[in-house]
Amino acid sequence: MDIAAKRFLSLILLFTAVTATFAQQVGSNSPYGRYGYGLLSNQSFGASEAMGGISYGIRRSQQVNPGNPASYSRLDTLTFIFDFGVSGHYALYSDGVNKQDFYNGNFDYVAMQFPIFRKVGASIGLLPYSKTGYNYGQVRTFENLIYEEVFRGTGGLSQIYAGMAYEPVSFFSVGANLTYLFGNFSYSSVSVPTSTTGATIGEEKKAYSIRDLKYDFGAQFTLPLDKSSELTLGVVYTPGLTSKTDVYATEMMFLSDPYTNPYQTPSEILRDDTLSNQRFQLPATYGVGVTYSNRNLLVGIDGTFQQWEGLNYPEVLDGLTLQNRFNNRYRINAGAEYIVDPYSRNFFNRVRLRAGVSYGNSYTNVSVYNPLTSASVGVGGFKEYGVNFGLGLPFRDNLSGRLSMLNIGFSYISQRPDMQYMIKQDMFKISLNMNINEFWFFKRQFN
Repeated sequence: MDIAAKRFLSLILLFTAVTATFAQQVGSNSPYGRYGYGLLSNQSFGASEAMGGISYGIRRSQQVNPGNPASYSRLDTLTFIFDFGVSGHYALYSDGVNKQDFYNGNFDYVAMQFPIFRKVGASIGLLPYSKTGYNYGQVRTFENLIYEEVFRGTGGLSQIYAGMAYEPVSFFSVGANLTYLFGNFSYSSVSVPTSTTGATIGEEKKAYSIRDLKYDFGAQFTLPLDKSSELTLGVVYTPGLTSKTDVYATEMMFLSDPYTNPYQTPSEILRDDTLSNQRFQLPATYGVGVTYSNRNLLVGIDGTFQQWEGLNYPEVLDGLTLQNRFNNRYRINAGAEYIVDPYSRNFFNRVRLRAGVSYGNSYTNVSVYNPLTSASVGVGGFKEYGVNFGLGLPFRDNLSGRLSMLNIGFSYISQRPDMQYMIKQDMFKISLNMNINEFWFFKRQFN
């Protein structure tokens, strides 16, 4: 077995091991994860994320870009790219009176990109689609009983994709991803008596799993402006998805908190129902982006529209209706990258400087209550504002001459609610991404 084959097998084994644990990563404590499919993840990697999340018009030979599968064909026939990223988060939540903060860490994604034939490239990878993770509650009084009502949720959707792109004519490329979408969700409401010792603890829980296939189609057209600059237009379309699965609804009594003692046997089962063939739908997505690049500068802007309104989702999970549950989602990303001189002997002149901004709205509404009277005041969503900046630190292999990149990114994301009594969230994120560029497919003429 040659060196390239050994390396490829090693990375496949690593990819398989990461897949087994990736879906368990939450990385969120937001109460907004209680609704819909949780908080949606941005589908951009490393360098793209530091540029505000742009991806549709990015077409580079040394960057994995699943945001537009048409980009894979830019890869030359001698290059193999391995890309992975991790991140840390600090989030601060406030309702105007109370504040609470959380720390989280995540293994964000792993991906590989490689050539198939001349002008045909492929990529496989694993990345999140959405995340759910929350644990919050309040003290309530019923007659002479004082108890704490706690809401907890875990889960999320992950996606394993395999994609291919082909450049049939110069400056025009088409591509597609086939994605296996999978994940488990669990929502529970736990009543913990605080005024009576030895009292039983009640839990109402709903859980479901999703396993389905998703498709993404993309195209890119590049217009050369001169020898060193070009303009790329990218478009992406993802069809809507309908999945049917069972929802498991239970009501149980425990002698101790099931959150701190998850393996205990319930003292009593009050309800154990299976709601069969519940319809879950994901939206059609439309994206368009334009990127200008030359030797020193890359500037781009993306626009995304997701058609969420009117999609099916079981009412038993959130109490909302077909008319007020989802909002059509709009998102705008813009960003830039600057490098003094990519061929300079001075390391600092070869460092890539990146920055970007983003704006979007929430795809879900949430039920809003007056905390003093517990009276419903309606449903509402939030607007999301993001600022990103980062560095790309180059590392050159002296034997092959290949350039790998360590990307460091910093983000600030603010979710501003539309209604009074909703929770405002501010999140600070630092991400590390390693883009390894290997010279694997060269056939040696001698040993």
